[in-house]
Amino acid sequence: MPASFSPLAPSAPAAAAHPHRQPAVIDTPVDAALVWLRRDLRLDDHAALHHALRSAKKVWCAFIFDTTILDALPRADRRVEFIHHGIVELDGLLRAHGSGLIVRHGDPLQEIPAIAGALGVQAVHINRDYEPAAVARDAQVRGALAHAGIALHSHKDQVIFETDEILTMAGSPFSVFTPYKNAWLKKLDGYYLRAYPVQRHIGALAPVPAALDRGVPTLNDLDFLPTDMAARLHPGASGGATLLLDFLERIDRYADTRDFPAIKGPSYLSVHLRFGTVSIRQLARLAHERMVGGSRGAEVWLSELIWRDFYHQILHHHPRVVTHCYKPEYEALRWEHGKHAEQLFAAWCEGRTGYPIIDAAMLQLNRTGYMHNRLRMVVASFLTKDLGIDWRRGEAYFALQLNDYDLAANNGGWQWAASTGCDAQPYFRIFNPISQSLRFDAEGRFIRRYLPQLADLSRAAIHAPWQAKPLELQAAGVKLGRDYPMPVVEHAEARELTLARFAAVKGAAAR
Repeated sequence: MPASFSPLAPSAPAAAAHPHRQPAVIDTPVDAALVWLRRDLRLDDHAALHHALRSAKKVWCAFIFDTTILDALPRADRRVEFIHHGIVELDGLLRAHGSGLIVRHGDPLQEIPAIAGALGVQAVHINRDYEPAAVARDAQVRGALAHAGIALHSHKDQVIFETDEILTMAGSPFSVFTPYKNAWLKKLDGYYLRAYPVQRHIGALAPVPAALDRGVPTLNDLDFLPTDMAARLHPGASGGATLLLDFLERIDRYADTRDFPAIKGPSYLSVHLRFGTVSIRQLARLAHERMVGGSRGAEVWLSELIWRDFYHQILHHHPRVVTHCYKPEYEALRWEHGKHAEQLFAAWCEGRTGYPIIDAAMLQLNRTGYMHNRLRMVVASFLTKDLGIDWRRGEAYFALQLNDYDLAANNGGWQWAASTGCDAQPYFRIFNPISQSLRFDAEGRFIRRYLPQLADLSRAAIHAPWQAKPLELQAAGVKLGRDYPMPVVEHAEARELTLARFAAVKGAAAR
C-alpha cells in the first residue's frame, strides 16, 4: 500500500531459514530482465522488481494500457485517470534513477513479447494476479515469451497469503472466515510482513533505449477524458503514503468509527490496495504491530485485510463464483424479472427508492465512485432482499462505478449480502434500511449531505419521510412524489417475499 517508507528488512531469507514458507524463488542470474507492472504501481517493497534487480545486470520496467480492458470502459473513468497519474509518477521516479518506464497502449499479448524481444531480455518478472481473466492472459503471454526463449517469473505481492498457503487440517481451502482468520494469524510471523529492499539493488535499473522511449501517453492519447479524480482521490504511491500517515493517527479509534458514514472512520486506502500504490505487507505489518500493542482499532482493521486475503483464496479455488452462486443450490432462486423489476433496479441505481439511507449511499457512489463499507452491505441487502434483484446485477453495477473495484472482494461482499456466498449472512437476516439508518446515521448528517431536499426534516423524520406528519413535511418544504419519492417497496412485505423465495429453494433441495 503506502509508498516510500524505509525498508525494514534484509533480503528474503533462504527457504531453510523459514519452516513455513513456500519453495524459494530462485533468482537465476541473467544479463537482462523486464518487469511488467500491473496491479503494483510503486517502486518500494515490490516483489517482482526486487527479484528482477537481484538476478539481472540490467532491468527495465514496462506498463501496458490494456486495450482489451480499456475499450470496454466509459470514456471518462476515474480509475483510468488514477492509473495514469500513478504511471506518470512512476516514470518520474524511474528517470531519477537513470531509467524510465516503457509505456504502451495495446494488447499485452503482443506488446510484452515485443518489448522483451527488442530489449533482448532473458526473463520477464510479474506479480501474480488472481482474477480468472488475468490468469488466462498471463498464461498466453507466458506461452508467447517461451516461444521466443524468454522465461516468465511470477511472484506473490498483492496478498499476505495466497492460493494454498492457508489450508484446513484436511488440506482443503477454508470456506468459513473465522477459522481461516485464526489459521492466518497463527501462521503469520515477521517473515511474511518484511518489505522487499528494492533500494538496495536499484542500481541495476538501466536507461531505456531511445528507440523504445516514447514517454507516457496523455489521457487524450488513450482516448479518455479528464475527471474529478484528483479532487476526490490521492493518486500515486505518494498519495497512498499521505493517506496512510493520516489513518495511523486514527487507527486506534477505527473499531468505534468505521460504521458511521458521516464521520472520518475508514482508511480510504482501498483504491491504493486495488492498484498496488501501497504495499499490503506494510499495512498488515503496521496493523499487526499496533494490535500486539493493544489497539482494538488496529485489530479490527487487520481483520478487514484478512477478509481480503480470504476472498482472494475463494476466487482462486472457486473461480465459478464470478458468474455463479458459491452455494450451487441457490442458482435455483427465482429473482424478480420483467418490466417492474427493471424499474426497481433503475430506481436503486439512480438513488430514488424512497429510502433515504439507500438513496444517499447510491448518490455517493454515482457522484464520487466511493461508497462507505457499511452502506455497501446495506444497499446490497436492499437490492437482493427488498427488491428481489439478482446479486449479479448489483455486482456488475458496482464494477462500473467503484474506484476501488476488486473482483474478489466485490464478489465476496455481494454474495455475502445475498446469502449465496461462503460464510454468508443467513438468508433470513435482512437489513431493515430504516433501522440501519437510525443506528449508523442517527442525526441524518450523511443523508442531508446527499439529499439536501430533506435537510430540514427532523432527526426522527429524515430516515422515513413517508412516516412524517403532513405538517412537518410541509414545514420542511417536502412534498413526497415531487421532491422525494415514496418508497418503491414496503420493507415488511418485501421481507416475507424474500423468506418465501429462499424457503422454496431449500424446500426443493430437501425433497
